[in-house]
Amino acid sequence: MSDKYERFDEQKLFARKAHHCGYTFCPLCGKPLEEALLDGHRRLRCPDESCGFVFYQNPIPAAGAIIVQDDSILLVKRAHPPRIGWWCIPAGFMEWSEHPEQTAVREVREETGLDIKLKSFFEVYTGVDDPRSNAVLLLYLADIVGGTLQASDDALEVQFFPFDALPGQIAFESHRRACADYTRRYRQMRSEV
Repeated sequence: MSDKYERFDEQKLFARKAHHCGYTFCPLCGKPLEEALLDGHRRLRCPDESCGFVFYQNPIPAAGAIIVQDDSILLVKRAHPPRIGWWCIPAGFMEWSEHPEQTAVREVREETGLDIKLKSFFEVYTGVDDPRSNAVLLLYLADIVGGTLQASDDALEVQFFPFDALPGQIAFESHRRACADYTRRYRQMRSEV
């Protein structure tokens, strides 16, 4: 593991996230920021009225795809913190100029080597258990249309898991909820018919 990851400290990152992501100075004028109650939320603001900067700590958008074959879901084993070696749905943070659909397709290709076609929107989730930031995760249902299944980019492994035999270490609560929601919406409906 590289030095960069040996210094990854989840507790410090969660503490930093809980304290305005470490902001202390105004990025516009350089004055020390002050905490204030604005719009019913504890926010940092610049005390200089002529500047007016307010730090809005918003979640980061992410997107990914649920790919199911033969009642098994495709998961990737994480190669980078947080939770190296834990499994997750192929997903990642949006780039500045991307639509969430583009993000989902790109992330699947980068992590699994597969080309996909999105079928439909599945669900949106919030995630607060990542020490780097809070996320808004948009998940799509997708089919494989090409490529070769292989771990790449930030994945150690890629594997299809039967829904009844999911790994115990799924990295994020939103991914666990998505697996449960898929089971409730699609798998249980089929078994009840």
